[in-house]
Amino acid sequence: MQKRTRLSLLALSVAVVAGCATVAAVRDEPIQPIQPAKVNNPAMVELGKKLFFDPRLSRSGGISCNSCHNLSTGGADNLAASIGDRWQKGGINSPTVLNSSLNIAQFWDGRAKDLKEQAGGPIANPAEMASTHTVAVSTLQTIPGYVREFKSVYGTDQISIDQVTQALAVFEETLVTPNARFDQWLKGDNQALNMQELRGYELFKSSGCVACHNGAAVGGNSFQKMGLIQPYKTAHTAQGRVDVTKLDQDRFMFKVPTLRNVELTYPYFHDGAADTLTVAVDTMGKLQLGKSFTTQENADVVAFLKTLTGQQPSFALPHLPPSGDRTPRPDPFAKGG
Repeated sequence: MQKRTRLSLLALSVAVVAGCATVAAVRDEPIQPIQPAKVNNPAMVELGKKLFFDPRLSRSGGISCNSCHNLSTGGADNLAASIGDRWQKGGINSPTVLNSSLNIAQFWDGRAKDLKEQAGGPIANPAEMASTHTVAVSTLQTIPGYVREFKSVYGTDQISIDQVTQALAVFEETLVTPNARFDQWLKGDNQALNMQELRGYELFKSSGCVACHNGAAVGGNSFQKMGLIQPYKTAHTAQGRVDVTKLDQDRFMFKVPTLRNVELTYPYFHDGAADTLTVAVDTMGKLQLGKSFTTQENADVVAFLKTLTGQQPSFALPHLPPSGDRTPRPDPFAKGG
């Protein structure tokens, strides 16, 4: 018995040491590794996945969440402003949905406190999906496959917008991108980054970029003024956080975008004015830091930023349930009304 106790204590000591080694392997840096998603309700995630890809949530039947947050292109659409209902030009650059669960709030001005609240916005926005919550829910109610699936997940025959937005949010919470090369380096792999990328990261820190772009998402956790050292000149009408708080001190305060997968999510800034990372780094250096990066410094920072591209969401495309006899048919070319 005494020998067994000694063996148990030895095993516990080894486990503790191994655990400490695991913790110690993560470098002490202002950026932390992205953690894989934890799925607690796979049925709700699957329902949310279908809704994310389903254009029937829109008035025209032609626009889905994936239209503006394309999971094949970094969770964004690579347009300065998204294409909305009846080919309307969207009001602002579409931020990536990837790792959006790590944001302090949603939308550039932070008007939605979380993903669930955000999910209802585009459905009812006249310039985006241009439907209403009532119409979207009534459309889903005419689709037998959805009625069965909602009942399986929520235990009721009656679909609600609260259920729709919750399912969308739970799915979007799974859209994280772990295991970027930079994460591998953070976890102790000295071969994960080359010398130029390491120079770029050191410059990223020493120049002050990490004051805003930090944490696991490398941003997304604060609101900052666009044009801190020099005014940002743009014809875009968005005023940032002031549109929510009505406080003048919040004018041109925008949510700091995540830099995860940033090489995929061009163009950059709320107005989409920077087409490339090279331009974005140059502009941010001058406007936010009062620093003019040399050509080599700029290239080094860009090289570092590209190491933040992680494993993209990978899954079989959902098979959407067929429309019922009463389901409105798509009509993307109809005139307004």
